[in-house]
Amino acid sequence: MAAKNSRSKPKKQGNTAEAVWKLAEPIAKELGLSIWDVRFLKEGAYWYLRIFIDRPEGITLDECEAMSRAINDPLDRLDPIDQEYCLEVCSPGIDRELTRPEHFAAFLGAVVNVRMIRPLEDGRRELIAILHQYEDSVLSLETEDGEHFEIAKKDTASVRVCDEYVDVDELDEDTMEEFEENE
Repeated sequence: MAAKNSRSKPKKQGNTAEAVWKLAEPIAKELGLSIWDVRFLKEGAYWYLRIFIDRPEGITLDECEAMSRAINDPLDRLDPIDQEYCLEVCSPGIDRELTRPEHFAAFLGAVVNVRMIRPLEDGRRELIAILHQYEDSVLSLETEDGEHFEIAKKDTASVRVCDEYVDVDELDEDTMEEFEENE
């Protein structure tokens, strides 16, 4: 945890993430990496600053460590966070969450898992579908059964990349056990 001095005016979380992104981006480029996302969140009693790094070949633990070491001193100098927080540098992972327009653009044609804030008309809270388009913050999706959906990003709890469609009704017993272990 990094200890910070208290100040009279609290900073907005969005501004913190933006300031850290601007600081981290050139450092990541020097290391041959790109910034996928920056999030400043409170989980329980603790604040976390998460910097998600990426590159086409994937991310190793050594790259996370190198980025963490490289950003630590510049982050202390910028001092964008008033309270104590834990810095985490990590990969967005295989099932990465799509949050920014450029994320959606990069994964057009991919299978995504869309979790809804409120259920759809048929009661479903989750869809697994191909992302065909992302325009004006609206996702155009098609399920394996050929259903088409237009869903506003603001109505989703999360949108994550999936490896592929999985129809659990068609899995045999052994494959079902393996699938459940990996979920």
